Amino acid sequence: MTRRASLKPSSLWPDLVISTAETSDAILRATAAGHLKSLARPFYTPAIDEDPATVLRRNVWKVVGSLVPGGVISFRTALEARPAEDGTVFLVSTGKYQRDLPGLRIRAIAGPPPQPTDAPFISGLYLASRARAMMETLLPSRARGTVARGLTAAELEFWLEKDFQSGGESALNRLRDAARTMTATLNTANEFSLLDRLIGQLLGTRANAPTTASAIARLAGRPYDVERLALFDTLFAALQDYSGTRRPFGAASHDVFATQSFFDAYFSNFIEGTEFEVAEARAIVFDQVIPSVRPLDAHDVLGTFAVVGSRQTMNHSIRDDRDATDFAERLQRLHARIMEQRTDSRPGQFKTKHNRAGDTRFVAPEHVLGTLDYGYEMTRALATPFQRAVAITFVLSEIHPFDDGNGRIARAFMNAELVAANEARMIIPTVYRDDYLTGLRTLSRGGEPHALIKVLDFAQRWTAAIDWTSLASAEASMAETNAFVRPSSESVLRLPVTRGR
Repeated sequence: MTRRASLKPSSLWPDLVISTAETSDAILRATAAGHLKSLARPFYTPAIDEDPATVLRRNVWKVVGSLVPGGVISFRTALEARPAEDGTVFLVSTGKYQRDLPGLRIRAIAGPPPQPTDAPFISGLYLASRARAMMETLLPSRARGTVARGLTAAELEFWLEKDFQSGGESALNRLRDAARTMTATLNTANEFSLLDRLIGQLLGTRANAPTTASAIARLAGRPYDVERLALFDTLFAALQDYSGTRRPFGAASHDVFATQSFFDAYFSNFIEGTEFEVAEARAIVFDQVIPSVRPLDAHDVLGTFAVVGSRQTMNHSIRDDRDATDFAERLQRLHARIMEQRTDSRPGQFKTKHNRAGDTRFVAPEHVLGTLDYGYEMTRALATPFQRAVAITFVLSEIHPFDDGNGRIARAFMNAELVAANEARMIIPTVYRDDYLTGLRTLSRGGEPHALIKVLDFAQRWTAAIDWTSLASAEASMAETNAFVRPSSESVLRLPVTRGR
């Protein structure tokens, strides 16, 4: 007697179940019992309440591998490493195949099998080598009302420029050599000729000029970071849609301005790991007491205060700079003031070597000026001081133009936009440090700008609510809000009870 397969309800079920000849009866019984629901044959899920498109998109490669076994992910899908915006996945297979599913559109084109340079991928699929994918994107095709599987020459030039920025001239030469060796097998002689021409244009070895702005800027001696500009554009669009709340601060008295500037400098250094007790920092700034065991750390606080505590310096908005060159020179001048005692960090000089923080590799030294140019133009185009403050702190944090002191200078320029407009600063107290850094990372690594905007909006709201009348009143007001507590899941930044609004 043949034993029937069974699928018992279990929390260990994957969220995508694929029906086979052996399990189809068991799956039908589980579906009838309400343990599974059909997404589209042969796919089922125990996530009864979840949108079918969400489940299928989450399991995209498992879905594609079951429908097009041994297929080669190629065309724009291989370059973008994800389905197109409309959910389309493009492959090369032994035969033509099309299937529309909730949230996904599978399009397989008949073509050559996996090549030795194609990489084994998930669920029995292969990932086309970059050279193969690029040549196949140039094959004649029609979109037919959907996303095209191919790219125009201008679109492919964008991807080639990214390869140049990450690997230099040698990367494009290796790509061209790899493409040349597989031209006969793939029957892509015409496509290789076009690819070869595009690479020559990008390297400046062909008479025709490139068309992408980044390549033109690079050949003109002002290259910029393509991926960072895309992030800047994302932030710009989000800020355009964010009206926010104006928080006027008025013309502060000498004592109020000095108090706020002191804590601005104090917390800005604390974020970077330069930690002092408030009383120690107060003695450093106002009494010039330099501790013998930590003189450089003390000068970091003094240098930061010299910038953020200067009315003349802080009353200067990016809109007051004559042009991008004037902006860059102001940036260098103020960085030199903050870091003047850190001679090993080359105060006021743009970096000559790559720098990084964890997994984040910042803008390459040769792309600093070009990327700053774009960040300057984008920031000054924003309408409100709040928008410009958020934009400039991300631009400078993301470029990291100096060997050290990038966070301090970014926050100084951020608050200068607000002080120049008589609005409350955005001071980041100790307990809020991780929220601020997470906001930056969320945009930098994930392209999501709203977390950073919300974090800085609350920081300004908090700053506006503190009693800045004197050092003592400010410290007491901030202590009430957990400002000096080290970041943890148990402690959050609160507004002061008496002045919160």
